[in-house]
Amino acid sequence: MMLLAIFWSIVLASIVFMVKKKQPLFLGVPILALGVYILIEMLRVPLPFAETVQFVFDLQ
Repeated sequence: MMLLAIFWSIVLASIVFMVKKKQPLFLGVPILALGVYILIEMLRVPLPFAETVQFVFDLQ
């Protein structure tokens, strides 16, 4: 629940900065934050990293 609140605050802050600075580059920040979160969660799995990545991409 806390991570969801943090993510939405990142989204809102990037929208505000995008409107103030008039640069759409700020809209990439939430996508980058989501990618970092996924990478951190993959690193937390007790398997070796290569096996974890292979397992995630082999899911159907």
